[in-house]
Amino acid sequence: MLTNRATAEGTSAYAARFAKLPGHFREAIGLSVGSIGIGTYLGEPDEETDRAYEASVKAAILGGINLIDTAVNYRLQRSERAIGNVIRSLAASGQIRREEVLVATKGGYITFDGSVPADPRAWFRDAFLKTGIIQADEIVEGSHCIAPRYIDAMIETSRANLGLETIDIYYLHNPESQLSSVARPEFMTRMRAAFELLEQKAAQGRIGVYGTATWNGFRADPRNRSYLSLDDLVRIAIEVGGQDHHFRIVQLPYNFAMPEALTTSNQRVTGGQSTMLQAATSLGVAVCASASLLQGRLSRGLPPIVSEALPGFRSDAQRSVQFVRSTPGVGVALVGMKSAEHVREILATASTPPAPLESILKLFRKAE
Repeated sequence: MLTNRATAEGTSAYAARFAKLPGHFREAIGLSVGSIGIGTYLGEPDEETDRAYEASVKAAILGGINLIDTAVNYRLQRSERAIGNVIRSLAASGQIRREEVLVATKGGYITFDGSVPADPRAWFRDAFLKTGIIQADEIVEGSHCIAPRYIDAMIETSRANLGLETIDIYYLHNPESQLSSVARPEFMTRMRAAFELLEQKAAQGRIGVYGTATWNGFRADPRNRSYLSLDDLVRIAIEVGGQDHHFRIVQLPYNFAMPEALTTSNQRVTGGQSTMLQAATSLGVAVCASASLLQGRLSRGLPPIVSEALPGFRSDAQRSVQFVRSTPGVGVALVGMKSAEHVREILATASTPPAPLESILKLFRKAE
């Protein structure tokens, strides 16, 4: 395994090599992080896609992207392994240092190992139930578990896949899925147990910081069953980890089609209502925006007002990324990219400074 982890010194040195990207790097979780990150979700679990991701991750790291996002279940663990191959190769050749790059992964969904087994039920029984890693009543929706034993096993699996001594960011993956099957008090008990495990892993140096990577939770109305309160989660982190807890980052979708983090005051912090981005800033939690292009659906066909408000770009994909990375409170705009050509197109966005807040707000005023 590669030793060490992303550091302030390492990421600052990395950022210094990309002075041609004005405003691209900003502080998040005490590190210098590029405003665009690469995601590795989509694609078939096959060797062709492995090679494509290896090429895109390499192009990203060498081009100015130092946050790589994945999950143990993405492409049945193959995305993690592809990332690990690239980082080891670049570190061995001296093109990067481990301390310059952040790797984020997630655990929560049950995953196969590289391919779908001939008998999935038997595989699951032998791998998780017979070993005691999962109890049957800890699974929701047939595929989701945040029990400490399971998350512990997935952290170790991800460390091995990535070949990294320390995972810089570890997310509980869509924890709001638990609320489809358990009452909120039981959900909070499960989250507390998971946070206790994650604090232990941080103390052991297995992970750097942790958070929650969500889809609906932070965007939902408080009356919705899947709603998540950031303030409640921070309170749990303080209770189990003290003021120096490691719950320091969250991930949620944010884009032209899903702007709730900016536009909806659904979070309550210190007695007042606020948007998710405002709440995160107030609570000292970094925000990573997923689905910046909504899986490619926002890469074309945007209305003319977008190009008027965000001039100087040659594609709607770049305008969509500029919108996300320019929104106050967003640390990183994640974009799924599995070709070097796509990486170069999206990275060209960072050659332009982030847009002013007036340009972002202008889009919403014109739409009314």
